[in-house]
Amino acid sequence: MFKSLLGRRQALKLLAGTAVLPALISAMPAQAAQKPLRVVILSDLHSAYERLGQLLAAIEKQVAANEGRHLVVLNGDLFESGNVVASRSGGEIDWAFLAALAKLAPTVVNIGNHEPDLDNDLANFVTRARALGVTVLSNIVDKRTGAPYTQASAHLTLDGQAVTIAGFATDAIKTYPKATREVLDIPQPVEWAKKNLPVILGSDSINIVLSHAGVVADRDILPILPDGTLIIGGHDHLNLTHEQGATRYVHTGSWSTAITVATIAAAGAAAALQRVDIDATGAASSALQDLIAAVFARHLKDEDRAIIGKADKTMTVDEVGRFVADVMAKKAKADVGFVGHTSFGAGLLQGEVSRYSFNSSVRFDGKLMRTEIDATVLAAILARCNQESEIPLATRTGDYLHAAPVNPSKKERYTLVCNDWSAINQKSYFGREDLVFTEVADMKLKQTVLDALAAG
Repeated sequence: MFKSLLGRRQALKLLAGTAVLPALISAMPAQAAQKPLRVVILSDLHSAYERLGQLLAAIEKQVAANEGRHLVVLNGDLFESGNVVASRSGGEIDWAFLAALAKLAPTVVNIGNHEPDLDNDLANFVTRARALGVTVLSNIVDKRTGAPYTQASAHLTLDGQAVTIAGFATDAIKTYPKATREVLDIPQPVEWAKKNLPVILGSDSINIVLSHAGVVADRDILPILPDGTLIIGGHDHLNLTHEQGATRYVHTGSWSTAITVATIAAAGAAAALQRVDIDATGAASSALQDLIAAVFARHLKDEDRAIIGKADKTMTVDEVGRFVADVMAKKAKADVGFVGHTSFGAGLLQGEVSRYSFNSSVRFDGKLMRTEIDATVLAAILARCNQESEIPLATRTGDYLHAAPVNPSKKERYTLVCNDWSAINQKSYFGREDLVFTEVADMKLKQTVLDALAAG
């Protein structure tokens, strides 16, 4: 193979007039053709240790089985403080995972709202990740210094191809750990994108945008992007792809359930997207298998291993959400139950459920809240719930509710029950601000679900 255009021209001159020239000319374009860039996309992993070893194995397989250059991008939320093993170990497994990624391929992390979960100083995350060889992106400013925690973009050259990557965060400050909020200055995402992305992204570069701002902000950002941009969403825990000209917009789920591989032939070319689901029962990477077992042995207590109930069937995260909504409705004697979809992490396997598995699945506790509405209002609310199916981008709301049952008996007035976070943020979840909630006495979300699982 000739390594440069000059080298090819010199070779052709030397070989001119010989019988091998036609064969050389026909072979050279294939030999010199640049192999496409393969981007392995991750987001919102949340210390999901039940699949993290299998996730790494899937990435290792992708890199080993395909020629050409690979780039790994993690669009925020590597950590999860609600995972007691992650909290007690300081994220030992997550850091080992990140180190393994950096050895496989160039790795880029865009800071999400959970990066300061285990160490509330984001500066420490940036320093430690960089020490592993990871490129860290964010537009968050440290109020203590007035300077950004890290760069908001990076320009890479991979096998001679220019790659430009920009990353920015959600400004939903209440989703960050309370202890870190007062030192974070986060620009409004759409305003930041409109001001900065036209300057950052280039016409002669493969352009990748990492947005942890959520689908509502991303929808307003899409029109300003150069055609052929790969924009990767996060924060909302969604599974979706959207095409706009040659631009591709993708969310690849959460909690280590899947990766998406984007294959990009050249600058401005539309990425080909392939989703790879992660089987929790598959073989784990040797880089993590023994470590995960050892960390669990050190940090999981008997109370965490205790069996607290039984699941009648295996449920995905979305099925758990609808199960919980239905349990809430029955327990509170309401017509319909509602619960925010990011309240849930892992699914549940059929059979005995340990406290650790339960807490991994039902992430947050809270009060139960009740209100009464008429049939017209209920229909409008239900129309924006259960968005895990394929629906148009224009109808996505980012935050959404799991609801059950979705076809209650017809009547004039309905009682609904929801978790308090959804009630407090009713504009985002219910799409309105006129609902008047009252607390359901002596009922908390987690205990309500625990009672249902304990009953078998």
